[in-house]
Amino acid sequence: MSVQEVFSLAPLVALLCLAVFAVWALVWVVRYVRADSMLRASIRQAVRVRRTWKRFAAMAGLSVTDKTPAPLASLSNTDGKPHKPRVLTPSLKVKPDRFGVVVRANCLPKVGLEEFQKAAPYIADAWRCTRVSVAQDKPGQVLIRGVRVDPLVTMTEHTPTGKVPEKLATWDLGVDEYAQAVSVDLAEVPGVTVAGLPGFGKTSLINRFICDVAPSPAVQFAVADGKVMAAHEGDYADLMGRLFAFAGSDLGEANALFRKVVRLRRARSTAIKTVLRRKDMWHGGPSVDWPWVVLIVDEAHTYFRDHKGSDKETKQLAALAAQNARLVEELVKMGRSVGILVILATQKSTGDAIPTFIRDVCPVGLSFAQKTADAAVAALGEDIRDWPDASPTVLQEPAYVGVAVMKANGQKGFTRLRTPYVSEIDSADIAARTAHLTADPADLLAAQIPGIDLTKDDPADAIPPLAA
Repeated sequence: MSVQEVFSLAPLVALLCLAVFAVWALVWVVRYVRADSMLRASIRQAVRVRRTWKRFAAMAGLSVTDKTPAPLASLSNTDGKPHKPRVLTPSLKVKPDRFGVVVRANCLPKVGLEEFQKAAPYIADAWRCTRVSVAQDKPGQVLIRGVRVDPLVTMTEHTPTGKVPEKLATWDLGVDEYAQAVSVDLAEVPGVTVAGLPGFGKTSLINRFICDVAPSPAVQFAVADGKVMAAHEGDYADLMGRLFAFAGSDLGEANALFRKVVRLRRARSTAIKTVLRRKDMWHGGPSVDWPWVVLIVDEAHTYFRDHKGSDKETKQLAALAAQNARLVEELVKMGRSVGILVILATQKSTGDAIPTFIRDVCPVGLSFAQKTADAAVAALGEDIRDWPDASPTVLQEPAYVGVAVMKANGQKGFTRLRTPYVSEIDSADIAARTAHLTADPADLLAAQIPGIDLTKDDPADAIPPLAA
């Protein structure tokens, strides 16, 4: 191809480049127009980050001087003059979301994770962020998370999809203070405690969990709600269609429910090797015939607190409370391998609300706002005293309704997270659409092991093991 022919193609190449640029600009504009106001602000923030990065990096000590000339510069240097050193700046990939930007930066010699972490306060100021975190993304690359608005004080809502979750035992809790998703794996977990002042989000958190996993036929729910006398009065009224059992604040009624689940646990322990051909249900996961049983004990202190008095009625209540504690203790200590999870919610998870022999064997604990440091320690352990900024005692403002603290798995310290609100309409809709999946796990087991009697009421002080 001659030089003239090459030059004749120049207008076509220019037109093609212009078309590509026009398409890119159109896509960008459409994306910007369709975004909500928060995402638009983050898109503008991302543009500013890219535009100012080289200048800012040099001022913040995030660039290096390379005195070695590039190969092309060496070839073009014919007069023997010294080469001008090059200033190298880490390259960035910037992605905006509703809360801010997620930035991935390549490391350079003498500009690595430690240097980025030291520069985090300056990055926050330059990018106009509420807070910035820097972590290792992969070898040779760091992940910078900058949040423009505080996710902890930004109210969020969650609409259940109504689809069977890909990972049944994964509890999606919400987002942390950097707007990163927070979840906890409940497989092989026997118990969870949720503490916090009234009205700060305990029941809403549990409600979201039920709505998310309810579409799966491999899970069944039972609820004991100490706030109400009857199901239609309480927070779980909209979910009744998806519960195989319910008890109100009456201690005898709750005792019957706990007995029922304990009998199921004992029968499952006897039958698991025969039915599932394994010792641990989680080695193969729950199924329709052997579902994951989740017992929710809301306002748990109602069922366990010590009743003082010498009259007959008080003594009966004290006996029931003590027995309730023993029954739930058995479920938490022995129910994991047969697929039983107990979630206990209360205002203060001190020893008088949830006995320590139950609370201390629950590996997952969360706490919403608390009034005292002792209540925070009871919910999260002694380590919370070393992290005063993460203590639930600082979450008592109305803006922090729905904000909880939990121990960060595999990390130092604690995670603060914003839990979303699920509307009553959505809860009722999910319950109505999944009500046909509700089944009593005792009936399912009885269908597989003829001869097991899971309806007989046992003596108050001992429940005999059931024969296979």
